[in-house]
Order: sequence, then structure tokens, then C-alpha cells
Amino acid sequence: MANTTLTLSSKNYSSWSLRGWLMVKLAGISFSEVPVATDNVDARAELLLLSPSILVPCLNHGNAKVWDTLAIGEYLNEVAPKAGLLPTNAVHRAHCRSICGEMHSGFSALRASLPMNIKAHFKNFKVWSKAQLDIDRVFFIWRDCLSTYKGPYLFGKKPTLADAMFAPVVMRFKTYGIALDPVCQRYSDQILSMPEIKEWMAAAIAEPDDIEELEVEF
Repeated sequence: MANTTLTLSSKNYSSWSLRGWLMVKLAGISFSEVPVATDNVDARAELLLLSPSILVPCLNHGNAKVWDTLAIGEYLNEVAPKAGLLPTNAVHRAHCRSICGEMHSGFSALRASLPMNIKAHFKNFKVWSKAQLDIDRVFFIWRDCLSTYKGPYLFGKKPTLADAMFAPVVMRFKTYGIALDPVCQRYSDQILSMPEIKEWMAAAIAEPDDIEELEVEF
């Protein structure tokens, strides 16, 4: 469809931009990117976890304007059902929606302590106890899904909305050197090997802008 756009913030720092962008890519819909500068007040507040900004990501597709990431995913599943963004089995689909919703609304300690920063790599990073609880929960979700649906993605052979929701966590674990068990490492490697993720990471690395507050090793 003509004139499909996706508003995005920093590719280096914005985890929600990555989620929405990857969802549209997986849906197979051509779109143009509309960047929001990191010095924009609302975008900066979103990146620094000071405000649940609705600026990014925002999908404009025909007459539809969708700005919540889960809503974007559900909309894309409706307009591009053959993309398989949600499992076809009702029970599996409910499971997928559940973990997507958990990522959407939870893991606040992980977000605050390990902000996404693709260009950075922090050695010997100190993980605080609350963030470790979130990390352990992510590991449980990954192992449970990979065991149940046999991988290499969380719900089987093809990536779904769940993989898009957890992709920024893979980035965080890479940046902060979080130790992964073999199962979680294979999943992380699978996400990092996706052509779409490689494209995103290359663009993130090429970004000239830095946000000093997100360059501090907490």
C-alpha cells in the first residue's frame, strides 16, 4: 500500500522503535521511515524512560494510524495474515500474546538498569538484584518456548511478534555481556543472524548522535 510510514527514534537507543520496525519488516509491508530527532523533547523523554511517549513507533498504513507497539503487531497480523506474526493454533497464539504483553508492561528493572545501546559494550557490568530477577524471567520464557515449540524462534521455525518484542533484550544482553546458557545463547545468535537485525544494527552503528545520559555505566 502506498504512503505507508513508520515513525522511529534512535536506532541505537530506542527499543520500542526496533520492535515496531521489525514487526513491519516481518509482515512484508514496504514502508518509509520517518525519523524523530533525539533532541526532540518527547522522543528524548521516551528514550530516558521518563515518559511513555506515543511518538515512536507510529505506523501510518492507509487510513490507519497505530502507535502502541502491541497494537501495531495485532494490526499487522490482521492485514498480513500470511506473514504468520502470531501462531495459527489458538492455545499457542494465546501463549504468544501473553509473553508479548508481559514484555510490553513488565521488566521495568531490566529496562532501567540495562538501557539499549547497540554501539556500546560494557565489561564487568554490575547487574543489580531486581534486574537479575527480570533477566532470570526472560531466560525462563526463552527456554520454555524453545523447548515447547522446538525453535529456532520462540514459537517455532518462523519469527513471530514474540521475537520482535524480545529482540531488544538480545541487544541488551550483548551490550552488557550477560552470560547465557547454551539454549539462550543459540536463540540470541539466531536473532542476531536475522538479515533484518543486521540491517538495524548497521544503521544503529552509523548513527552520529549520542545521548550522554545513556552512555553512563550504571
